[in-house]
Amino acid sequence: MSNAILVVGGGFSGLTAAIEAAELGHDVYIVEKSPWLGGRVAQLNKYFPKLCPPSCGLEIQFQRIRKNPLIHCLTMAQVVGLSGSKGNYTVRVRLEPRRTPPHNVDFTFMASALDGEVESEFDLGLGKRKALYKAMPFAYPARYVLDTAALSKADMARLAGKAQLDFDEKAREIDVQVGSIVIATGWKPYDVTRLSNLGAGSVKNCISNMQLERLASPFGPTQGKIVRPTDGATPHTVAFVQCAGSRDQNHLNYCSYICCMATLKHCLYFAEQHPDTQITVFYIDLRAPGRYVKVLEKVQALPNVHFVKGKVANVVQAAGDRCEIQAEDAIRGEKLTLTYDMVVLATGMQPTLATEKLPLPVPVDADGFIAGGEEAGIFAAGCCAMPLDVTRSAQSGTAAALKAVQTVKGR
Repeated sequence: MSNAILVVGGGFSGLTAAIEAAELGHDVYIVEKSPWLGGRVAQLNKYFPKLCPPSCGLEIQFQRIRKNPLIHCLTMAQVVGLSGSKGNYTVRVRLEPRRTPPHNVDFTFMASALDGEVESEFDLGLGKRKALYKAMPFAYPARYVLDTAALSKADMARLAGKAQLDFDEKAREIDVQVGSIVIATGWKPYDVTRLSNLGAGSVKNCISNMQLERLASPFGPTQGKIVRPTDGATPHTVAFVQCAGSRDQNHLNYCSYICCMATLKHCLYFAEQHPDTQITVFYIDLRAPGRYVKVLEKVQALPNVHFVKGKVANVVQAAGDRCEIQAEDAIRGEKLTLTYDMVVLATGMQPTLATEKLPLPVPVDADGFIAGGEEAGIFAAGCCAMPLDVTRSAQSGTAAALKAVQTVKGR
């Protein structure tokens, strides 16, 4: 049997699982498809329970990884094959080319000299990035990526002959021997373009809750200023549409657990930056589990935040790049037509495996959540198993690590 453990996914739960297993003396391989570790948490401005920036919690994890030689990080990597059985797996991993040196070279000046820009995946389409880029200042590994597909002809000429860049680097595949596997593939925001009645993709200044996180982040497209994407103006009226696609048989047939708390957090963002902005939260139910009820009470006490119990039927374009909402007030029994400077859709979390497949013997339910696999020594951690907040994701990572360790020890 192999004592090594594979962790598929380098988000918060995956990092927790990897560190816990390595600190118990096991070799751990982290396979992360993006260029850097951190997952969705890295895209946030702040996260619960302490409302601290992502660099706070992630930097602690990164330090533990740096200091532990048993942890092997494979970024820009994906599992493409599996053979063997519980306790003795051979995992085939495909590594995409990064085209920059293995040591951390600072390419800031070189990148800034490039003219071409493409849409930033990390900023969820709200900003641009260069072909030579690093998504965040605290990225780990702290290596740039050269995206040759995004290079303009002029930029190609500028970078030609630079010894530190390897234009000819190719993708390669390696085999890793492990005894157990932890799947921590996480979640993605539900595709808002499917919510056409709520204006997603067609109504200007109608954005998702994750896009608002990028606007609020000091490392985001607006350096932390919460403004309207179309003109950079301060929104004086904002509507939050809860359960945008969640608890809906046509979209996500479940509660995503975090959406209400995310909106409450966003109200606090506005209270810090724009205390005079008038906010209306349209909701079906408000769910603030456990100690988070204090956050709900704090937001409800804000004089500029108003809660309306009722569903939003439509969001359409209005004059001046404003958004017109048609909704109901279920308590008063009224139909409302209101106009706002900005609308934020509280879209739910969808497990990554709902639309992407892994060559691993794990079943998923109708919604894409992992629903088994432990008999094969494969364990789920984090939001690939159920909707969770960061704290509970970390706890599930620890639990998965302990199960994986017990498997490789033959218990």
